[in-house]
Amino acid sequence: MELLVAVARLGSLGRAARELGISQPAASGRMRGLERQLGVALVRRSTGGSALTESGALVTEWARRVLEAAEDFDAGARALRGQRDSRLRVAASLTVAEYLLPGWLTALHGRHPGTAVSLAAGNSVVVARQVTAGEADLGFVEGLDVPAALDAAVIGHDRLLVVVAPGHPWAARRRPLPAAELAATPLLLREEGSGTRQVLDAALAPHGGPAVPLLELASTTAVKSAAVGGAGPAVLSELAVADELSAHRLAVVPVAGLDLSRALRAVWPAGHRPAGPARDLLTLTRRPAPRR
Repeated sequence: MELLVAVARLGSLGRAARELGISQPAASGRMRGLERQLGVALVRRSTGGSALTESGALVTEWARRVLEAAEDFDAGARALRGQRDSRLRVAASLTVAEYLLPGWLTALHGRHPGTAVSLAAGNSVVVARQVTAGEADLGFVEGLDVPAALDAAVIGHDRLLVVVAPGHPWAARRRPLPAAELAATPLLLREEGSGTRQVLDAALAPHGGPAVPLLELASTTAVKSAAVGGAGPAVLSELAVADELSAHRLAVVPVAGLDLSRALRAVWPAGHRPAGPARDLLTLTRRPAPRR
């Protein structure tokens, strides 16, 4: 159709071919193909140039409308992509939001300096709900299960540690703590729905599940502060307690026969692979995390 409109404007198939960057034989072949498809002659060729037939003039007017509509479509699609790429909504579990996302978002800013990023932090259940509802373009969770409405990719692994203040009796143990004793002990825990709580509950299920919590707190920082203050044993991500362990404000308590490892996952609406800045952020998560 572009070729036909160019022939109408320039009066020559050869000049139309040069304008569109194709050879004259290729242009002739395309024009014959269009004529066969429509079943009418569109161009009358002569030594003096090319002229449209009556049918060709009518088809050219239709072609102009189609091409204008296609240009409008392209312009609208570019505008939508620009709108998409100008903002990124991220929802992340508290551990990922506090200890991993800052580095990823700094690297993302280098690639997309004009993209405004909003971050909503919550437990894994809340994050999954936000992504499912379309309130976030990309989410990060640390729980065991991913809802059927979401697709997911493992972006890393983490493990939970049982930690106590240095003055706690467990800090002086020479042998690993039995899993049954951990299950029977009231602990400082995150709230139900958090990835940390889900992993701990599943690990202790064969031992009767965890006891009624000593304290149930809604943030990793609150649980960690209570543990450092000597309130009792806590179960936290190794990412969250790295500084406290280095400074000897907390001590790790090994537990026998208990697997507290977990996968960290990115999640997005099922069937809609992340695009634009969301795709680049997902790529950045696969790089090794910077050492703290």
